[in-house]
Amino acid sequence: MQKKVQIVSDGSLDLSQEITKEHDIEVVPFYVSFDSETYQKEMVELGVRDFYNEMVEYPDVFPKSSMPSVDDFYQVFEKSVKEQIPVICICITRKFSGSLQSATVAKEMIEEEYPDAKITLIDSTVNTVLQGLFVLEACRLRDMGLGYEEIVEKILPIRETGRIFFTIGSIDYLRHGGRIGKLAGIAAGALGIKPMITLKEGEIFSSGLARNRIKSMKKVVDMTKNYLDEIDAKPGEYNFCIGYGYDYDEAVRFREMIKDLIKERLGIDEIGIYQIGATIGVHTGPYPLGVGIIKKAEV
Repeated sequence: MQKKVQIVSDGSLDLSQEITKEHDIEVVPFYVSFDSETYQKEMVELGVRDFYNEMVEYPDVFPKSSMPSVDDFYQVFEKSVKEQIPVICICITRKFSGSLQSATVAKEMIEEEYPDAKITLIDSTVNTVLQGLFVLEACRLRDMGLGYEEIVEKILPIRETGRIFFTIGSIDYLRHGGRIGKLAGIAAGALGIKPMITLKEGEIFSSGLARNRIKSMKKVVDMTKNYLDEIDAKPGEYNFCIGYGYDYDEAVRFREMIKDLIKERLGIDEIGIYQIGATIGVHTGPYPLGVGIIKKAEV
């Protein structure tokens, strides 16, 4: 049977290869470098676990990421277009990366060569595990039998509901990665102070400080609760997950801290734990920990 639509995402979606395979998501990876010269394709040439091991082993080295090339997107688009399958491609917020621009040029090249091609590009306005939830929601609509245009129409309005509330081990990586922006005043290098960060509408904002890791984890729970109150969340209306970097065991402990709130307010029994990939990890360092929440599309 002819596939109705192909869901594509750049590598910022931070879903495991098992999940992307299960949901038939084509991923266009980012590149990562530890020496500013050799760039490796994430998940293809450099696994996420290896990336974090390297960071932990060499804490004075600050890796860099590079967006997918035009050709990377072109190759993926062309494969579906040749089979006359419409493509919905979801990319990291344009405020963080030029990935969407690479995809845009690739789309224009494809349309010149294949005038009947159907490709819609979507700026997710989010990133990392929250982008993963957004992409999975597009897959859910596809699997329900919605068509190409319908999926785009239903998926766009939920972007503004997306939030990430998280903490990091140190601000050094944000500073090195040039992502400090509105966070410039926080932490101020104070020993042991943990910055709290919110991502919404494509930008990161300071959400205060915590005096140690446990307090910062509790603050993420509080920030989540406050947002659920603000949006008057009802069970069944939202998708939710936990994102972590190097330390899976810590993510499991954090799940214990937040699971009752999520069950009561969102009706979710099994909270997914996804590993934050290198695209965002180069900016957060090895110890990001937080949550992603986004509304389900109305069908």
